[in-house]
Amino acid sequence: MSAARVGSVSRKTKETSVEIKINLDGTGVADVASGIPFLDHMLDQIASHGLFDLTVKAQGDTWIDDHHTNEDIALALGTALSQALGSKRGINRFGNFAAPLDEALVSVVLDLSGRPYLGYDLAFQTENIGRYEVQLVEHFFQSLANTSGMTLHVRQLAGTNSHHIVEAAFKAFARALRQACEVDPRRQGTVASSKGVLTQQ
Repeated sequence: MSAARVGSVSRKTKETSVEIKINLDGTGVADVASGIPFLDHMLDQIASHGLFDLTVKAQGDTWIDDHHTNEDIALALGTALSQALGSKRGINRFGNFAAPLDEALVSVVLDLSGRPYLGYDLAFQTENIGRYEVQLVEHFFQSLANTSGMTLHVRQLAGTNSHHIVEAAFKAFARALRQACEVDPRRQGTVASSKGVLTQQ
């Protein structure tokens, strides 16, 4: 039996305390308490639609705003993902999914390339969803891409409702990431690169 693909990260600063664990071969179980209700809802989407078991426990200076906690959760999640993937031997590497939610449609294409990059094109007609600032969505994906070494493109194809747009983005991200992380038996444990490595540069 192959080794469990699990990543576990503890990140503590003067602004936040974050504990994250992800099992790439889970069943979609989420145990999430970020201190940011809307972000909890989005992290649940990552677990449920990616079929990852995800634990997130965070405390941060949310009396100031949600920025630091949102960022540090994403940084820790990216690090845990990278840890769980290890050498990335045998994985598909690429993922591509478009998710609809009512009038919204968002496409996510990603590459577990070792090269951090975010292409982001979501447009909102509101500044907030509840108390959650929509500008934090881009920052979440940028921070995650940085520490996971992921090339990530998030594109809005349709939509007007801010909640629908963001939720469609997270669902599409979850399914694209699931696809990229899955093992291709035809690879027989080799790396999906003509260079022979997928390492963060």
